[in-house]
Amino acid sequence: MPDTLKWTLVATLLAVATACTAAPDIYHSDKASFRLESVASGLEHPWSLAFLPDGSLLVTERAGRLRLISNNELQAQPVEGVPDLVVSGQGGLLDVVLHPDFENNHLLFLSYAHENADGKTTRVSRAQLEDGRLTNVRVIFEALPRSSPSHHFAGRMAFDQTGLLYIAVGDRGDRPRAQDTNDDAGAVHRITIDGAPAPGNPFLQTPNHRPTLFSYGHRNIQGMTRHPHSGAIWTHEHGPRGGDEINILEPGTNYGWPAITYGIGYSGFAISDNTALPGMAQPLHYWDPSIAPSGMAFYTGTDVEAWQGDLFVGALKMQKLVRLRIEGNQVVEEEDLITEFGRRIRDVRMGPDGRIWLLTDESNGEVLRLVAE
Repeated sequence: MPDTLKWTLVATLLAVATACTAAPDIYHSDKASFRLESVASGLEHPWSLAFLPDGSLLVTERAGRLRLISNNELQAQPVEGVPDLVVSGQGGLLDVVLHPDFENNHLLFLSYAHENADGKTTRVSRAQLEDGRLTNVRVIFEALPRSSPSHHFAGRMAFDQTGLLYIAVGDRGDRPRAQDTNDDAGAVHRITIDGAPAPGNPFLQTPNHRPTLFSYGHRNIQGMTRHPHSGAIWTHEHGPRGGDEINILEPGTNYGWPAITYGIGYSGFAISDNTALPGMAQPLHYWDPSIAPSGMAFYTGTDVEAWQGDLFVGALKMQKLVRLRIEGNQVVEEEDLITEFGRRIRDVRMGPDGRIWLLTDESNGEVLRLVAE
């Protein structure tokens, strides 16, 4: 074989091999085939993302940085002006949500862990994003009392249809706090954007109840989203060993932790003998064993018509994406997607482009989106 022909053949084979190696994995599900498209990488344990009106993205890193992704490129310099916070265990910079009228008022809200001489807690600050930095930063919520553990901060947030802000606070690893209505831990709080208890909160005039309290009996909420049609706030939370839950929030409702649970302790011993008790709500859905859910979004895109209205949930421990078909208040179908992913999914969002977006919880975390084939 002439040398020129030999090297032409080698070059062709190398090109084919390179193309095959670079080709994205195609995932086949019951309803659709799709690929994962990388939008940006190099993020340190990203926790949450928000879509800006100009098409760019904000991403929180648990290490305490707020990052901007513009034109699918991670900007080298973090956004300035992030409030003082503590990075400890599960704590750090957590959720970011935009005000519903962000395009006009530039307001955003950050949840994060904070520490002082009295201990650690979950805080929320309001700020304005101006010229790539945060201004007019103001603390509007602080869960009290503080305590020493560095886990179960929760921190997920969502706006309802009236512009009120819902904030999840974990039980801080101290189970009985979730049943104490005069304690901010283990609960969901509803406030105005100025930090005042929301008008119509269920316990505004009730002694020994926090005025911001909306619901309680929660362990560690890691997913929160608004239903696109009903407007109801949906959450999911980590159980212990088993007992991860999906709940639809109702005002004044006790969701039972730790008096009732479908999980057991990490030691293998029972936490409670009860999975149901009078006056305590049952979950819409639960997992046993635990998948460690994180992030959730309803599908409202048009790429995959069969996914319309389905709920997508990420998983940390099980490193997968779960699709749930909801009819009424029942899960009628469950499908595990990208089950051999091998990476922890921290956040799941519905993008303005009509696609599902994901964050991977790694030291070199990635922003991904699902693209239908």
